Amino acid sequence: MSSLYLHIPFCEKKCLYCDFYSLESQSGWNDFLVSLSKEIELYSEYGDKEEVRTVFFGGGTPSLLQPAQLEKILASLHDAFRICSDAEVSMEANPGTVDRRKLEAYGSLGVNRLSFGVQSFHDDDLKFLSRIHDREAAFRAVDDARAAGFTNVSIDLMYSLPGQTVARWEENLRIAESLSLDHISAYGLIVEDQTPLARMVKSGLVTPNPVETEAELYEFTMGFLGARGFEHYEVSNYAKPGFRCRHNMAYWSHENYLGFGPSAHSFWRDPTWKEARRWWNIANLKTYCERLQRGILAVASEERVTGPDLINERIFLGLRSDGLRVAQAEQDFRFEFHDRQRVLIRELSERGMAVLDGGAVRLTP
Repeated sequence: MSSLYLHIPFCEKKCLYCDFYSLESQSGWNDFLVSLSKEIELYSEYGDKEEVRTVFFGGGTPSLLQPAQLEKILASLHDAFRICSDAEVSMEANPGTVDRRKLEAYGSLGVNRLSFGVQSFHDDDLKFLSRIHDREAAFRAVDDARAAGFTNVSIDLMYSLPGQTVARWEENLRIAESLSLDHISAYGLIVEDQTPLARMVKSGLVTPNPVETEAELYEFTMGFLGARGFEHYEVSNYAKPGFRCRHNMAYWSHENYLGFGPSAHSFWRDPTWKEARRWWNIANLKTYCERLQRGILAVASEERVTGPDLINERIFLGLRSDGLRVAQAEQDFRFEFHDRQRVLIRELSERGMAVLDGGAVRLTP
């Protein structure tokens, strides 16, 4: 099974913390959509290799897509790939860019999972983060999603904002709980290089939380959501039973995926697990479009991953999520984890840092 990711690189407004490739200008939509369709066509040779079980629209702000635009993209995907009838089709959405009618249209086209970038239910936080919505828009978006028939709704929240206390963060989590959500992603604010936030920190306008405060907020999040029936299945992700994000689990399970759009990444391995290829697209919309309009893939660079590097990737991907499944890893790589790592696993277990549960090595909270 494989997955598809589509990077929609347009935003109404760039958030001050974001280092993903995106543009506030809306002038390049037509060229982008034509080029995206061409890129999908050029990768159609992969369509015969594996069925697709997840499709994810990320960005940027994918919910800026008009339903007719989304329909054309999905038609291109179905022409090029064998997409499972029960595939998870996710879309990231900004609460300030959707209404019930638009969400109903998305659902009718096959989108069956929504992930709203809420970040906070405090209006002053949203203003600081330069979000285009307020708390009422976030409530309305979730209500509209349910009214439109969506049964799989997630939100993103961001903790460790400058000066944030546990009590203030707890209020966000309690509001989220009241919305009966299926999934919550909770991310610590990271000061990424070359962002407005980084420049504000450098100039002294913003003082990040000390790492001890971030750790306290993270531990509180694990306890709060865990006590309310959310499974903590990855570093930053919590789901009600049956609602884990299948697309992101594909990344953490070392499954094949193809990325479309400027800056998108791809990963494809050979069936024997001897090596894999990882490549990524040009992070420039104009160059991306020019290349594809000439029938040339917009790949910026690539790397070959072999032997020990693949094994190390499997280890850290497993440990950051639901655990390293030892038997499967040994089968894939002919690598005796139990023999080679027995002492380390025992030491971690004795220190309360890991458990061997059901054949998987899992980190404890």
